[in-house]
Amino acid sequence: MLQGSCLCGGVRFEIDGEFEPRSYCHCTSCKRLSGGAATANARVRSDSIRITSGEELLHTFTPEGGSAKTFCSACGSNLFGGGWPESDQASVRLSAIDDPLPGRAAKHIYTRSVASWETVPDDGLDRVDGSG
Repeated sequence: MLQGSCLCGGVRFEIDGEFEPRSYCHCTSCKRLSGGAATANARVRSDSIRITSGEELLHTFTPEGGSAKTFCSACGSNLFGGGWPESDQASVRLSAIDDPLPGRAAKHIYTRSVASWETVPDDGLDRVDGSG
């Protein structure tokens, strides 16, 4: 069981399930949501995420042609993506996990969207044009 929260602590959640390979997503939506070059994510079954407090603070935005992104409406923390909670699988932002995580990311995805100002590290991870 992993614990997670937003920056202000208003939203808290638990994940009871296995993370699939972690990735850095460089898609345009993730860059704009994170305010940076990418989001660090892990895939989980949507039904393995349980909100323990602050459900009323959750807000979901679905960009045109993209999947739903969910964040805390009080502090703006980007928490979930990939269509959570309606989709079978969801992305959990690793920055929202409070517990230490073993291992490291497996790949960089949506590298076709890497901006001219971005530097993707030479970290030996696979690079995939799409969601791969």
